[in-house]
Formats: sequence, C-alpha cells, structure tokens
Amino acid sequence: MSQAASTNPESRIPNPAAASRDIVLAFSGGLDTSFCVPYLKEQGWNVHTVFADTGGVDAEERAYIEQRAAELGVASHVTVDGGAAIWNGFVKPFVWAGEGYQGQYPLLVSDRYLIVDAALRRAAELGTNAIAHGCTGMGNDQVRFDLAVKAQGDYRIVAPIREIQKEHTQTRAYEQKYLEERGFEVRAKQKSYTINENLLGVTMSGGEIDKWEAPGEGARAWCAPRSAWPAEPLRVTLKFVEGEAVELDGKPLEGAKILARLNTMFAQYGVGRGMYTGDTVIGLKGRIVFEAPGLTALLAAHRALEETVLSKHQNRFKPEVARKWIELVYEGFYHDPLKTDLEAFLKSSQAKVNGEVVLETRGGRVDAVAVRSPHILNAKGATYAQSADWGVEEAEGFIKLFGMSSTLWAEVNR
Repeated sequence: MSQAASTNPESRIPNPAAASRDIVLAFSGGLDTSFCVPYLKEQGWNVHTVFADTGGVDAEERAYIEQRAAELGVASHVTVDGGAAIWNGFVKPFVWAGEGYQGQYPLLVSDRYLIVDAALRRAAELGTNAIAHGCTGMGNDQVRFDLAVKAQGDYRIVAPIREIQKEHTQTRAYEQKYLEERGFEVRAKQKSYTINENLLGVTMSGGEIDKWEAPGEGARAWCAPRSAWPAEPLRVTLKFVEGEAVELDGKPLEGAKILARLNTMFAQYGVGRGMYTGDTVIGLKGRIVFEAPGLTALLAAHRALEETVLSKHQNRFKPEVARKWIELVYEGFYHDPLKTDLEAFLKSSQAKVNGEVVLETRGGRVDAVAVRSPHILNAKGATYAQSADWGVEEAEGFIKLFGMSSTLWAEVNR
C-alpha cells in the first residue's frame, strides 16, 4: 500500500486490509462511477469494474463503457449480459403485478438488483468481499444496493459518493473537477443530468428537473417529440402464455428481445414518457423524467387480457398484493421473503392469462383495441347492456336483495 494512500487526511474510507486489496465496482461509465475509479485507487484499492448490460445501451455505448474503464486504469473489467436476468427477475412479476409505484412510476431502476448479483459473482471469482458502488447519500439506489448486498452475505460495502458528501455539498461539480484535474474528460450530458438507461427504460434527474422547473430539451432520450411522430398509426400483436409475453406479431421471441423491440417501436410515437414526483425511500420528495415505451405497451396489453379472464374477486384483490410487491421492490427489499410469497400468488393468478392482444398507438398513448382468448369470461346467453337470458322479475329481485341494506337504512332514517 502506498504511503500516500495510508496517510491521506481527506479519506473517510478505511484502507483495504493487506489480505485483499481487490474491490469490485458496479460500473456504468457515468460521472459517479467514473469518479469512483481514481478515487478508490488513491485509497489503495485494485479496482475491478463490472458492467451489467441490462439492455439499455447499444453496441457503441457498450464499447464506450469498456473503453472508459480502461482509460481510468482499472485492474480488470467485465461486461455481463443481464437481459434474461432482468426479464425473469423483474419484468415478469412486475407485469403480473401491473401497478406502478404510487400509481405512476414503473420502477425503471430495478435493474440495480441484477447489477448487484453480477458484482457479487465477480467478487467470488476474485476471492474478495469488498463491493463498491457510485450511489449518492441522498437517493434511493444506495438503499437498494446496500440491502441487496447485505441479504446475500457478509460483504464490505464502500460508497465513495456518500463519503465525499460529508465535505462537499455540490458533489457533481466536485466529481467533474476531480476527474478533469486528473486528465479525464466528462461527457456533456453527464454535466447536466443523471441518466440511467436499461431494458426497462430511461430515468433523468438533475438540472432544472431537480429545481421543479420545466425539463429542457436535453432531458429527452428515447421518446420522440410530438413533431416527429409518424403520421400512420402503429399496430402490434402480443401473445401471452400464463401471463408472459412470448410472441410479437406472430414471431416467437425471448422476453428481453420482445421488450427491446417494443421500446424501439413505441418510442417513435412518444409512448411512455412522463414526469414522476413521489416519496423516496429516505423521506425526500423525488422528481424525475422517465421514458418507458416498451414497458408501457406491455402493461397495457397484459392488463387488457387479464381483465377479461380473471374473476371479479381476483381483479379486485390482486391490486392489493401488487401494491405491496411494488413497495418492497422500490424500497430495497428485493430479497425479503414476503416478496417471494407475493410472487407465488401473482404467478398463480396467471394460469389462464393466455391469448393475444392487439395494441394501437397514434402517438403519446397506447390502447388495447382487440383481445382474443379461449378464457374470456363470456356468458353464452348474455351480453352487457345488449341482451340477457334472465327475465325482468329476476333482475328486479336481484336489485332488491343486493341493495337491501342501503334501502333499509334510507327507509328507517327518513
């Protein structure tokens, strides 16, 4: 260990033990994780970076991340394909749940749990128990990351951004200066916003978004503005088996590939873009711009099919389970046993969610315009508001009995 690393008066991160100087950093190539590399190195760590590609970057961006790790001087870098993991570990149960956090936010940063898994596997390969991340001390991700690590073993967690916040209030400006002083450039978009991209979608914060002002043009990623929407409407057909999307326009595809294609198709029409303000895990009010075109389309199709095949009592009760599942995932309890228990119910509810749904968009929103399934709960002799196979007397008798409690109250208390 260098003398400089052992005597640095500004360091609040304990120096690594002599037995293991290796540390695994969950790396995205963004401002925060780029800052972490030289910072950790100056504390005496051998930094091994892991990028879990959960589907939000193209080949060019993936190459940039690998190049960024190399230029920052990491001891090693690996890229892990996380598409299948994020589909099975998050998308399937999330679609089954069918709810956003506080009715709005589709949990687009839930790939954090899969990133943790990739980092822990790399740590096992290197024989170290030291894990680092670039989460800030003000946000939700630190909770998700730390709890996911703690639930899976005895690990040492190092969080450089939390540490520098003890002395620097304007952390992004400090990080930029720190990197530039060491000869590392900072991309323009990283100077204005914190941007997270994955298979689920994009979230943007920082700048005018954090100031409760109207987002600027720079706060746009996948979704086209209204002026660029195609003139012709888009129609796609999704097939579901036990609540899982298995075909797109008649072609069988892996779930992650279906979602990726839906992202591309519906982003052209501006579908899935929104602004969310809500309660964070740590108690602050959070505000982000998000874009989730594919997930929005997938949820619309699944909901339309599910509502036709589940019983009234299933449709009424299921949202209660869904909201609790959403809260657990949002707040970092991805490995809590209650989440597993709730998923068992959600999975059971999907046994008859089989069929095809036709989606249509003309821009901005998406509608399920047709549903086909052998399990639609149709009555053979009746159609709502059109025809019935019961008589007038039966209808009147039902109304009398169904409303008896309220009717009696009104009669007694007139």
